[in-house]
Amino acid sequence: MDAIVRAERTCVACPAQWNAWTADGQYLYLRYRSGIGTADTYDDPDPGTWTRMPDGNVARFDTEDRYDGDIDLDEFCRLAGLNLDPHAQITRGPTPLHVITTC
Repeated sequence: MDAIVRAERTCVACPAQWNAWTADGQYLYLRYRSGIGTADTYDDPDPGTWTRMPDGNVARFDTEDRYDGDIDLDEFCRLAGLNLDPHAQITRGPTPLHVITTC
């Protein structure tokens, strides 16, 4: 599989997850929760189009720490055996809405 060249973090922790793309345009859904990391390929990042549940069809690892839900992308890729391009464009997902209160 080609190196991951672009990733967007869609959830910070519990689970930590990313939408990622390889150099050849393959979409990957990366997820880490309860010490279990999975990497799956899909044709589209829209979960509504997926015909199967994420199960780690590309990679799966287990740290055996059921209380862990936070990991950085470098560590995720290392444990999953994925190649993260050193010049990959990594961004956070959409900024969450914040409630503004006035006094």
